[in-house]
Amino acid sequence: MLLWFAATSVLTVYFVFRDPRFDYRFLVLGALLPDVVDAFAGRMWVLHSLGGAVGLLIVVMAVTVGNRPLRKRLLGLPIGVLLHIVFDGAFSTTEVFWWPASGGFGDHPLPVVARGWWNLALEAVGAALLVWCYRSFRLADQTCRREVFRSGRLTAGGGSS
Repeated sequence: MLLWFAATSVLTVYFVFRDPRFDYRFLVLGALLPDVVDAFAGRMWVLHSLGGAVGLLIVVMAVTVGNRPLRKRLLGLPIGVLLHIVFDGAFSTTEVFWWPASGGFGDHPLPVVARGWWNLALEAVGAALLVWCYRSFRLADQTCRREVFRSGRLTAGGGSS
C-alpha cells in the first residue's frame, strides 16, 4: 500500500503543523518505510513498534547535531513512521507496538497482508485524498510541482514560501 500512507501522512502533517518549510518528501518516505523494511522479515517487526520509531528519531537527532537545516528535513522520517503505525493500526498489536518492553515481536503478519481485500478500499481512499491534494496544492502547475520535487514544500493554493 502506497497511496493510503502517503495521503494520510501528508494531510495529517499539513493540517496539524501548517509549516510551509516542512519537507514532505521525507515524511512520505518515512510513512512507507515500515512496510518496506519489515517486509524483509516477513512479519511486523522493528518499524511497526514505538521503540523502532523512537530509535529512528534518536538516530536523526544524533546524526544532525549542529546541522539544523538537515535535522528539519530528516525529522519527517520518524514522523512518517509514527503516522504509519497509526494509519496501519499497528498499535493494536501490543506485543509488537511496545517492543522492546514487550520482550519480542511474535509472529504477527504485516497489517497490509492481514487486511487482504480491505487494502483496495484504503488505496481508493488514498487515491481520492491525493487527488484532493493535487488540486488544493495546485500541483497541475509546473512551478508548484517543481517546488515539491526540489524542496518538498507544499502550500495551500500552490506556490512556494
